[in-house]
Amino acid sequence: MSPWGWFLLQTLCLLPTGAAPRRGAPASANCELKPQQSELNSFLWTIKRDPPSYFFGTIHVPYTRVWDFIPDNSKEAFQQSSIVYFELDLTDPYTISALTSCQMLPHGENLQDVLPRDIYCRLKRHLEYVKLMMPSWMTPDQRGKGLYADYLFNAIAGNWERKRPVWVMLMVNSLTEVDIKSRGVPVLDLYLAQEAERLRKQTGAVEKVEEQCHPLNGLNFSQVIFALNQTLLQQESLRAGSLQIPYTTEDLIKHYNCGDLSSVIFSHDSSQVPNFINATLPPQERVTAQEIDSYFRQELIYKRNERMGKRVKALLEEFPDKGFFFAFGAGHFMGNNTVLDVLRREGYEVEHAPAGRPINNSGGQKSKIKVSGDE
Repeated sequence: MSPWGWFLLQTLCLLPTGAAPRRGAPASANCELKPQQSELNSFLWTIKRDPPSYFFGTIHVPYTRVWDFIPDNSKEAFQQSSIVYFELDLTDPYTISALTSCQMLPHGENLQDVLPRDIYCRLKRHLEYVKLMMPSWMTPDQRGKGLYADYLFNAIAGNWERKRPVWVMLMVNSLTEVDIKSRGVPVLDLYLAQEAERLRKQTGAVEKVEEQCHPLNGLNFSQVIFALNQTLLQQESLRAGSLQIPYTTEDLIKHYNCGDLSSVIFSHDSSQVPNFINATLPPQERVTAQEIDSYFRQELIYKRNERMGKRVKALLEEFPDKGFFFAFGAGHFMGNNTVLDVLRREGYEVEHAPAGRPINNSGGQKSKIKVSGDE
């Protein structure tokens, strides 16, 4: 699995979502559903102003896996806010087309032209294996929604020979049994965007696709080949049963639901790329892995946090009488140089809102988001 499958967002947006599981369905086998709101983990922060605005930390996994672990006050903050902002505008068709074009090789080149022959052959072999296995990975529920293996494979991997190698690397990371089984249910960010539209809230984005996309295309060729080779080695070892990956989507969900605020795991969900640093690598390769990690940390976390924070400040100043709900990846609120730090440096008071603490409710009514499928 890969938590960084965010960049395959066009697949998630275009796949039929069908009816969502009923509220109250078990959200995760990894963590017992805690009965007390006060025991739940909170990824909600209040920006102190009148009306208040909020930051909410999301993860890029099917919303049904985490929904029951999100405290009521986070859902109320969403409900009460008149404007909801995301990293990207997930409901705008331009987002999808811009993301697609950013992934493509220039001037009609093909992957076969740019990759070393041995890596290209291994990649082709691995994709053939995935296509062969995919029907057995699909769930009865997916088939019941009309989601079939050939369609799903083409939605994710179609046109792979025209993609830049770095995007193929991310694609290979998302073509695992665990990830395939979760397709067809919106990720948490997308679900909130759909809910905001349904509730006729004003929505927007603090970033453009190009700002998330171009840094990935900024890796040099040898770094990209290293990353793709490491990804293929990992998948080949998994197929052979000789490797367990350090953490999976299941781990990410467990950390989110059970309240372990590990900035390491969530920062990789927010930078959307795997971590290649590995003690078993030869020294020279370890240097390359560290360079890639450092580059992505700088480009996809720190620089983005600064930009996102400045744009949040501009929005708060432009609309002083509006309540905002900013839903960004949880990793943008953890570790050093976070979005919260940027706002605090600009003079805003931002405080964590623990689960169980009522939020400032001007209407005096407790309201919850109605989940599709509720009676």
